Parts: sequence; C-alpha cells; structure tokens
Amino acid sequence: MKFKIPFTFSDVEQLKEKSRKFRWIRVKKGRFTNLKKNLDNSYIKLDAEDYLSIIVRSAVFSFAISLIFFAILFLVFIGGYYFFIVIIPLFFALFTAINQFHYPTIFSAKKARDIEKNLIPAMQDMLVQVNSGVSLYDMMENISRGNYASVSDEFRRIVKEIGTGRPQTDVIDEIGNKNTSVYFRRVLWQISNGLRSGSDMSIVIKTGIEDLNKEQVIQIQNYGSRLNPIIMFYMLIVIIVPALAVTFLTVLTSIISLDRRTTYLFFVAIFIGVMLMQFLFIGMIKTRRPSLL
Repeated sequence: MKFKIPFTFSDVEQLKEKSRKFRWIRVKKGRFTNLKKNLDNSYIKLDAEDYLSIIVRSAVFSFAISLIFFAILFLVFIGGYYFFIVIIPLFFALFTAINQFHYPTIFSAKKARDIEKNLIPAMQDMLVQVNSGVSLYDMMENISRGNYASVSDEFRRIVKEIGTGRPQTDVIDEIGNKNTSVYFRRVLWQISNGLRSGSDMSIVIKTGIEDLNKEQVIQIQNYGSRLNPIIMFYMLIVIIVPALAVTFLTVLTSIISLDRRTTYLFFVAIFIGVMLMQFLFIGMIKTRRPSLL
C-alpha cells in the first residue's frame, strides 16, 4: 500500500521539501504519540513535525485557492453575502487539515486489515514450506515474493534488514513492534520466541494458524450477532419508512392539492434520502466485516 496524503499532488519527499518554511512547528515530547506511531508503521521518512508542517502548508494553500475562487464568485457573479468569502475558505482549510491529520491513522487501519485478510493463507504457505525443509530465511523470502499484499511487504522489509547483517530475532521484534495489527504482531512474536528457544518452527507456525482459525470463528460469530440489528434498522429505514412516506405524500397531494413541482421535489428528496441510507448501511456492513476473512 502506498502512503498518499490526501489533497496533495506530490510524493512525500517533495512535500517535505516544499514545507520547510513551515518547519517552525515543534512537537513536545509525549504529544502526538499516535501520529508518530502511525507514521513509523507507514515506513515513510517523516517525523511528526514534518507531517504537521505539510498539514499547515496544505491548509494555507487550500484557504488561498478557495478564497480567490469564492471572492470572484461572490463579488462578480452573485453579489452580497460577502461574509461567505472568508467563511467557506476557512471551512475548506479546516476540512483539509482534519483529513490529512487523521490520514496516517486511517492508512494504518487499512494496512492492518489488509495484513489480517492475507495472514492465514500466508501462514499456511509458510507451514508447507517449513514441512518441506525450507529454511526460515528462505521461507520469509518466498513469502515476500508471494502474492500476499501487505503481508509480503512486511516480510520484504524483514528480509531486507536481515540481509544487512542484523540478527533475525531483532528484526522480527522491531517490525512486530511497529505494526498496528495485533494478530500479525502475535505471529511475529511467536516466530521470534521460537527462534530464541530453538523450537520446531513447524509446530510454532501450526499453533499460530490454529489460534488464528479460532479467532476467525469468534469474529464470524460476533459479525453475525452485529448484523441482526443492522438488518432490522435497514428494513425499517430503507424499506418501510420510504413506502409509508410515498403513500402519505400520495394521499396528501390529493387532499391539499400540492402543485406538481413541490410534489416532484418531495419524491426526489425521498429517493435521495433512500440512496444515502443505502450507502450508509453498506459502509457499516463493510467496516464491521471480520478482519481475518
């Protein structure tokens, strides 16, 4: 997964260079710890101060561009309501800053879900390789070349660091500590502890797969129990309420003789409302989907 800051057009290195003028921001020790952790997990060469300077630059740029646009719009074409010339650009600047500030957290969460989705197949591949007599390093190198999305990316970093001469256990522990996926950290710690204790790696990996399978079953059960009330509200809000609203409007228009335009707008509003609720429920179902599936 590529780290792409929203509302920007350059890569991270170029943004860092362009934002040097805003580097006066200083982060006190103990503050923005989650931001620092998520930036480390993203493996980008930015600290919290660099990232905050990019946010400030983007907010200023967003404010300036939108200020020019809305100044022309209100002064030339609309006339009046001049206070919106400043209020709307401020809103755009704030919206940009909030989105960019929370992006590392969102990126880490997406990366964790992508890792967990591919973790069980990757571990099953690892077990087959270990049982076939492949060494641990070669096994990790094969996984890094495999088609396991973010899992392959993480093992690619492990193999690269080990290739520089660092001990395997130190590298595995370091990557595990940086990662936000609980299950991936657990797997790496099991492998690291197995290396330290000299355990049979096939048993270690097999135990890890069994633990993940049990956790997968629990997630599916919890997912089913959470879906029931969502389905009930879906039936109520998206099917029953719109049907009653259409019936009520049909009767109302015949009683009070609403004009055709008003009636049309009411029905369009109902349609748009139903579509928005559909997207909302789809998003709720997707976000609650088990991460290990």
